[in-house]
Amino acid sequence: MDDKLKKIMEQLDGGEIDIFSALALAAGKNGIENMDFARIDHGRKKRCGFPEFIYGENKTVGQLEKIIPVIMNEGSPVLVTRIDADKGRILKEKFPEGKFDEAARVFIIKQDSEKHGKVIILSAGTSDLNVALEAKYTLESCDVSVCMINDVGVAGLHRLLGEMEKLKNADAIIVVAGMEGALPSVVGGMVSCPVIAVPTSIGYGAALKGFAALLGMLNSCASGVTVVNIDNGFGAACAAARIIHGKVKNRIE
Repeated sequence: MDDKLKKIMEQLDGGEIDIFSALALAAGKNGIENMDFARIDHGRKKRCGFPEFIYGENKTVGQLEKIIPVIMNEGSPVLVTRIDADKGRILKEKFPEGKFDEAARVFIIKQDSEKHGKVIILSAGTSDLNVALEAKYTLESCDVSVCMINDVGVAGLHRLLGEMEKLKNADAIIVVAGMEGALPSVVGGMVSCPVIAVPTSIGYGAALKGFAALLGMLNSCASGVTVVNIDNGFGAACAAARIIHGKVKNRIE
């Protein structure tokens, strides 16, 4: 505990301030930068293992252009998710050191960092690749080593079986699939590491824009498969990053 937080706790313990005042002071001392329209949480990486990222949908280009330098000034990587092509091109012009991936709908500015662990991302089909890529860029921004294996859905199971040696050496596996969402169950029955399933909105009418895959994954016959929301590659990557950073922390301790 740093000296400033210790002083706040002593004031609270001595009755000089109430709990709400203490929480407000702690937040102010814990790396929160108030930009009026946004509060940038510079302390998130220390607490959670990954830095502050930017959900770009519904944010204006002007807002993004103001937020990005604030994050960069702290030496953190920049990851803006869910942006359209117009926003991506403008950000690329404004920050030429960055990269816009139109398929993943992300804009990133990387920082050199040591990578930890090994997460494998499996995509069932090429149509699931955009969600898988969102997970990839998120993991890289979380200082996690990533390997992608694409187009290994259950329609041709031999494609997956040919990659089994790689799967056995993973610290965690993210499985991205639409249609009936069967792939995570198959993978969950073949490996011992955590499996994180991502349903996608890919499929014909009865796929119900991802709900069929979501329900299939929630009812997985393979025990212990974790399921995130539809098309949420970002959330799956953050879950995997927590797993990896937890293992790193335990090794250090």
